[in-house]
Amino acid sequence: MAELINFSGWNWIGLIVMDDDYGRSALESFGIQADKINVCIAFKEIIPAHLSDSTIQTRIDETIDKILSETRVNVIVVFMKPSLLLKLFKKVMEKKIQKTWIASDCWSVANGISSIPDIQKIGQVIGFTFKSGDTTSFQEYIKNLNQQKFEMNRFLDQYTVLLSDCPELKYNELYGCVTNYSKEAMFNSTMVKTKSLRVDFLSATVQPGLVYSTQLAVTAIAHAIRKLCLNRNCKNPNAFAPWELLQSLKTVNFNYMGRSIRFDARGDANTGYDVLIWKVGTDGKIKFTLFGEYDTQKDKFIFNSQDEENEFNDLKMIRSRCSDECKPGQMKKTSASQHTCCYECVACPENHYTSISDMDYCIQCNNKTHWSPVNSSVCFLKKTEFLRWDDGLAIVLLIIALVGLLSIFAIAVLFAKNFDTPVVKASGGILCYIILTSILLSFVSAVLFIGEPVEFKCKVRQTMFGMSFTIVVACILLKSVKILLAFTFEPRVHSILKFLYRPFTLVFICTGVQMIICTTWLVFWSPYVKENFSLPKTIILECDEGSTVAFGIMLGYIAVLAFACFIFAFRGRKLPENYNEAKFITFGMLIYFIAWITFIPIYATTFGIYLPAVEMIVILISNYGILSCTFLPKCYIILYKQDTNTKSAFLKMIYKYSSKSASTLTVGQVSSSSLVLPESS
Repeated sequence: MAELINFSGWNWIGLIVMDDDYGRSALESFGIQADKINVCIAFKEIIPAHLSDSTIQTRIDETIDKILSETRVNVIVVFMKPSLLLKLFKKVMEKKIQKTWIASDCWSVANGISSIPDIQKIGQVIGFTFKSGDTTSFQEYIKNLNQQKFEMNRFLDQYTVLLSDCPELKYNELYGCVTNYSKEAMFNSTMVKTKSLRVDFLSATVQPGLVYSTQLAVTAIAHAIRKLCLNRNCKNPNAFAPWELLQSLKTVNFNYMGRSIRFDARGDANTGYDVLIWKVGTDGKIKFTLFGEYDTQKDKFIFNSQDEENEFNDLKMIRSRCSDECKPGQMKKTSASQHTCCYECVACPENHYTSISDMDYCIQCNNKTHWSPVNSSVCFLKKTEFLRWDDGLAIVLLIIALVGLLSIFAIAVLFAKNFDTPVVKASGGILCYIILTSILLSFVSAVLFIGEPVEFKCKVRQTMFGMSFTIVVACILLKSVKILLAFTFEPRVHSILKFLYRPFTLVFICTGVQMIICTTWLVFWSPYVKENFSLPKTIILECDEGSTVAFGIMLGYIAVLAFACFIFAFRGRKLPENYNEAKFITFGMLIYFIAWITFIPIYATTFGIYLPAVEMIVILISNYGILSCTFLPKCYIILYKQDTNTKSAFLKMIYKYSSKSASTLTVGQVSSSSLVLPESS
């Protein structure tokens, strides 16, 4: 019964039992089973076991009132003998109550109940009965009974005594008359009764399941006794104690009517139960229709056809619950009721879900990989995001980078065509191509910040920028030293600049230091691909720099070189116009400093897929700053001031600057001498 209730999804039921050993035992046993499967019993009504009890009608009326008050209870389990059930069901029909009644073996096939006129109006009846076998021999025995056999059989004799009070009644009335006695009334009766034999009534009231179970019980006891008597003399009435018989009974194993019979640890036979449903036949009478079996060994229902299984599954359509079923995406919240079956349904919070109905709690999603909205029945896989190639900002930055690359190629071609002109030579000649190549690599490194991060890109993009931009700044530093060296006439400063001006050595040392920094970074704290799970619905795929300190040292080293360039360039800002590259170098370094100083707070506060775009923008600004301030003025002279891009024009400007510088130097020396002379005199 408990398995049927659990299978059908009922959790709010009623229980009616009679007040005797059978009813009390059923009440306790069913209560335990119901508790195991979280089924709540809305009411437990106990009816007196005998019709002679003066309170029986009151208790039946109270039971009917309880059934009417519990409107959500649509399934009621009944453990009662048919005589009591007659009175209860008459009241049920009078009140027009329709429920689903779960019948115990005591009345599931009781003809006295099923033959009540219009009994189908009480609702649906589902009954359990012991697995029956062939009881033909017992039926033949009943048909052949005679008065002499009755007198020899104590039980049959009691039956005839009971029957003697109502020999002329019809079947339904006869059944009520016979069962309207307590044991005390039967044995204490002093009336002289004429014993009546109603074999038809006796045969009609026989339940095959009970007959088979009784035959099985007697056979099992016989096998247990025979097992005990193998090693002892059983002619002695005290040959064995009752507990020995019980132990022997637990271990018997025998064949009966073609079946292997044994008992489990609970004392239940492996025969199982038949599940019946009451249906109205074509003749208007109730038919006990088999629509399933219950296997006690496997604890499951067995069906002989698909139609039986479908009919059994239809029981789920009957609603008998204290609260409405909580849908997926909701969880149960126990209400003020003492019963756990009475609850409210509340929506699961964000990042929690329930996939099935009536869950006690919401399951948390894996916050790293999944998410869910409020009231969700499933967790959704987080979308992986990064700065994609088709992103609007990425496209704009790629166009800017492409323009920079094309500009580099255009400048390289222009310088190649005018390689022997004073402007190109004054710009460093071959050094210009090293700078252009390094800026080109810097543009390429900026492009690596777009697209799905992979290990190779994470490791290459920062180090490529660091190395290429270091070469750019080192070459510009070399140019700054060279320019100052050419136009500085102070002996002390000139000697210092001459010492510093080691073209290959200076660039090699500056680049070598950065190479050591980048190599150490890659070996010990290498950048790697990282999944950022901090957003609720998105996984940000990004490059982790591995070591913020190493990243900072790399950028800091470039900043030191850039600052040195700025100092040298600032000192040479008043050189001849055609040689006044230092002024533009100063502007280029200022652009670099402004860009990277701005980058630090923005980078520290930016989050998400556009974080790589921040650094890419700064790299592009730095590249364009160097490219514009270093090469565009030269391109302008080559293209639009060709008259000044001659050797004679450059020599003339140098001569004017040298004459001016010499005069300034002479005046300065004379002024110094005049200041010193008074002291010497």
